[in-house]
Amino acid sequence: MPEAFVLFKTQPAHEREVYLSLMDHDSVAEVHALYGEFDLLARLTADDSQTLTKMLMTQFRQIEGVKDTQTLIAVEY
Repeated sequence: MPEAFVLFKTQPAHEREVYLSLMDHDSVAEVHALYGEFDLLARLTADDSQTLTKMLMTQFRQIEGVKDTQTLIAVEY
């Protein structure tokens, strides 16, 4: 099952809204608030790579309050 870790930068004072929006999504396994350059970290799972790519491009980057993302796609050895 493909996984990705997504780091989110949010617009000022929108961290909680983005956090709650991510928690409501079925493909989000966990969300963590962070201190530092990024505000949130989410672990996403999908049934296949195409579904994961579609979610990343059409859903998570479009959440209101998200300023920037950095996506790390996990691979297996």
